[in-house]
Amino acid sequence: MNFGKILTAMVTPFDQNESIDFEKATVLVEHLLENGSDGLVVAGTTGESPTLTADEKVALWSHVVKTVNGRVPVIAGAGSNSTQGTIELSKRAEQTGVDALMIVAPYYNKPNQKGLYAHYKSVAGAVDTPIMIYNVPGRSAVRIEPKTIIDLSKIDNIVSVKEATGDLDGMAQIIEHTNEKFSVYSGDDHLTLPAYAIGANGIISVSAHVAGKQMKEMLNLFDVGKQKEASKIHRTLLPVFQGMFSAPSPAPVKAALIHAGIDIGGMRLPLVPLTTEEKLNVLSFMRNL
Repeated sequence: MNFGKILTAMVTPFDQNESIDFEKATVLVEHLLENGSDGLVVAGTTGESPTLTADEKVALWSHVVKTVNGRVPVIAGAGSNSTQGTIELSKRAEQTGVDALMIVAPYYNKPNQKGLYAHYKSVAGAVDTPIMIYNVPGRSAVRIEPKTIIDLSKIDNIVSVKEATGDLDGMAQIIEHTNEKFSVYSGDDHLTLPAYAIGANGIISVSAHVAGKQMKEMLNLFDVGKQKEASKIHRTLLPVFQGMFSAPSPAPVKAALIHAGIDIGGMRLPLVPLTTEEKLNVLSFMRNL
């Protein structure tokens, strides 16, 4: 299932009391749709999912689905390190009308490949909504190996993977050995063009909050055979890609959005605001952008 080229891992806007600000969420959704986003991932890592309650996630998914109103796919970050908990949250996500579920590899408990396969198979068997695997060993402490993803792709409603491993060889193996209907997305902004060049469908991006149009142009140029022009945009955007992760995410992208005039508030602890030096770094790449 192809969800588009540029999917944005949407931040969660908060008010002064650190409650979800749904009015700001509406403004943010419209900004993203006007600036290159083909789809939205809601309540994922960039959306500070570890600090959101299940009820908050359901309310946010419902609001975004209503705001988007079918214009682009909405993907719910519904995974946890408990299989039963993931199933329960996924069923609630289904009821909000999201187009797909992004299910992260179980974190902290460190299952082996058999356990990972059993986890995803159990979740897939409990829901009808399409599932995107989220492979992010830097956060989950376990990597879903290419062979396991290839095996999981044979389950009907497991239709996609977000590969945030930074491993282009592994990504190429998945692309080569899965059905062409199974989509592969990079989860690393700096690998957007390299991953696309080897056959990935696109990117699930943090930087697309502020650079979505440029990223879309880059991939469109590649599609029409203008690789040199696409590569030039890639090089130009590298400081943005790097700057977005110069401090714990989503602090840099929230600062960048505020600089761009999109008020999305602060973050919840344990994440803290940028230092003065870190803010200057964000302002620097935003000026260049």
